[in-house]
Amino acid sequence: MSPVTQIDTGRRPWHKWVVPIRTSLNVSLTPELDHFVQSRLASGLYQTASEVVREGLRLLEERERTHAAALAELRAKIRRGVEQADRGELLDGEAVFEEIRQLSARRRAKSK
Repeated sequence: MSPVTQIDTGRRPWHKWVVPIRTSLNVSLTPELDHFVQSRLASGLYQTASEVVREGLRLLEERERTHAAALAELRAKIRRGVEQADRGELLDGEAVFEEIRQLSARRRAKSK
């Protein structure tokens, strides 16, 4: 297992520049992850294992933000649907599915 140290955990302003606050963090990696980190270092794209880990954490943070935004959007759509249903603004399910079947049949006929 490979320890990784000196991971940026935050930033704070110092005069006109932003100076990273660094803390030491010991991370235990599986042999597969250690191999991956070493391969990234060997590629020359990263200088240290910490850079590889920071990039991975940034990507994880971005993925979680994207997931949270998508979930919030889905919840908003559900809320709008419930509000529409409460007002009686509903569509007949059979009519909607029949329209979808007809649209699908027209597309299949066009593609032949």
